[in-house]
Amino acid sequence: MNMITSEFSEFVLFSEAEVRALDERVVIRESRGKQVLYVTCLVRDKEVQLKPEERTRQLWLARLIDKLGYVRSRIAIEYPITFGRDRSKRADIVVFDADRPTVPYIIVEVKQAKYKDGKEQLRSYSHATGAPLAVWSDGILAEVWHRKNPNYFMPIHELPRADQTIEQVVDQPWTIQTLIDLEEERVKEGKFARSLRDLIEDMEDEVLANAGVDVFEEVFKLIFTKLYDEMNSHRLGNALRFRNQNTAAQLKVAIQSLFDEAKRKWPGVFLDDERIRLSPDHLQVCVGSLEEWKLFNSNLDVIDDAFEYLVSKSSKGEKGQYFTPRWVIDMCVKMMNPKESETVIDTACGSAGFTVHSMFHVWRQIMRAMGREESHLFTMEAKPPRCIDYVRDNVFAIDFDEKSVRVSRCLNLIAGDGETNVLHLNTLDWTKWDETAKQNEWLDTYGDGWRRLRKLRMKEKGEAADSPSYRSFGFDVLMANPPFAGDIKQSDMLAPYDLAEKANGKRETAVARDLLFVERNLDFLRPGGRMAVVLPQGRFNNSSDKRMREFIMERCRILAVVGLHPNTFKPHTGTKTSVLLVQKWNDDPAKGPLCPKVEDYDIFFATQQVESVDNSGRKVYRRDADGNVLRDDHGHFIVEHDLFRHDAMGPGAEIIPGRDGVAEAFEEFARKEGFSFFPVAPSTKAA
Repeated sequence: MNMITSEFSEFVLFSEAEVRALDERVVIRESRGKQVLYVTCLVRDKEVQLKPEERTRQLWLARLIDKLGYVRSRIAIEYPITFGRDRSKRADIVVFDADRPTVPYIIVEVKQAKYKDGKEQLRSYSHATGAPLAVWSDGILAEVWHRKNPNYFMPIHELPRADQTIEQVVDQPWTIQTLIDLEEERVKEGKFARSLRDLIEDMEDEVLANAGVDVFEEVFKLIFTKLYDEMNSHRLGNALRFRNQNTAAQLKVAIQSLFDEAKRKWPGVFLDDERIRLSPDHLQVCVGSLEEWKLFNSNLDVIDDAFEYLVSKSSKGEKGQYFTPRWVIDMCVKMMNPKESETVIDTACGSAGFTVHSMFHVWRQIMRAMGREESHLFTMEAKPPRCIDYVRDNVFAIDFDEKSVRVSRCLNLIAGDGETNVLHLNTLDWTKWDETAKQNEWLDTYGDGWRRLRKLRMKEKGEAADSPSYRSFGFDVLMANPPFAGDIKQSDMLAPYDLAEKANGKRETAVARDLLFVERNLDFLRPGGRMAVVLPQGRFNNSSDKRMREFIMERCRILAVVGLHPNTFKPHTGTKTSVLLVQKWNDDPAKGPLCPKVEDYDIFFATQQVESVDNSGRKVYRRDADGNVLRDDHGHFIVEHDLFRHDAMGPGAEIIPGRDGVAEAFEEFARKEGFSFFPVAPSTKAA
């Protein structure tokens, strides 16, 4: 029924039989000496004068009732629509929702208005009522719209019958390729700067603030559900189901069903009986806003910003910990260079960036070894068993913030194809871990990962071989960004730590949290194990922290110190930070990778010079000489930095080579020094 423009006759829109049926109902009455046409209204059940607009309305009523099957009890004429407190207008025809009989489902306007004016009037009616379907008609022409969200009315070719859903009359089902195409359209229109985080902020301001729900929980559920839908669609070839296609009530049922499937696929993130708590109307707006976004790509950075925003609004920022930017994480992973045979842990995992990107790094090694290439949907594709085994047996993460743990488990489950060892534990308070593990509800969620973690314990002197404590573990690689703010004052927590002991043998009454993390992290590493940790710059300079520096040097070789740009953690904090990279001393090849203890050695120092984030906390993107924002070969916009090499694709798809960065310079240094994790020393630097 999309904008018909044939000859000017009502037969253009209505069939000859429909017009004849109306004419047969017409009666002629005498009024003031004139013959006037009347008809008994199909809904009001009384005679009304058959003026031109009424004639069009009666034709539409007959079509709705006789052809499309809507019962009269669902239809109202001249339905009042309120705008504000004192203003209202009347819609010509309203069909009510079958599931919610007081909520408009279809609004039909038949006034003799111009097409543009009629469409704008219908927009206002739909916004005011939430009606998903709207029809403008002057008796000759007609157009049907589906209201996807407040900013988008999509033309559709016909109204659904009463026994159909809106979804059944929409032309084409959506696939992942649809989302890719929509993404490309946004890029062409210069809309790249609008992130998923921006969209969530808008939803929070316009919808969720008045929804009476926990914003984190409900948005997390929707992102979780949409991720499942995208992966399921891509792997099975099904149409996407996370769509605003039907009435609000039908949509609520469909999205809840999809959420339930996602919970079964990725357990341990939500309770089994958890439900979506948004009202049907609020849910409809949110789904309509999110449905065009493709969340999966080759590195999951689309959803990372969104999760950081959601978590930092609650408890994360208060504890002085902020999610580590992905370009800093990638630099650390490249410099630590984890292998398929090595175990990896993050002891303050936030959104699991270090562990997820370690997975990607090792997976690429495995895929290359198997002769396979990664695509721009690398995170969505089913992985070979070797990749899954690596995640299940070798990758671990811990955090004491419950919301961060759930985000981390979500991302690890998705990236790890259903496997995760993310645990909700207080890393620093390890003496109480057994108490936590005795809780049945905790074991139901974390039991598998807990049993795998226990197997990696190492016996301390004086401990029984069959029951070591949780002080020491045998991890090969640890990467973390521990909380900066706050002191630990509980004497029982401080008791096991050497850094809580003063030079005179007395105990400290308070120790900075990040200092305890340094000691604790070293306890997680086996001899020869290596660590990358983000610390406040003051720890490297302050005279009061000399003891901490000596503590590290006694146990480790300092591999590198990389100063990060002051804007790195903005807008949350302007604290200057550096990444410390170390390897535990080890002269015994039977205990782990070799790192022979020496008194004098070279250390790699570098400082990030290129700003990646501006003063307001917004990413700075790499551009060409003409100001065009550049993307990598997977289509991702490239954040500007000098931490590692990042080639780009120019406007004509030509490769614009990047410069070697900190990671490449460190790799050259590591090979020359003969570090165990970069064993091959090249004769010359690669071109």
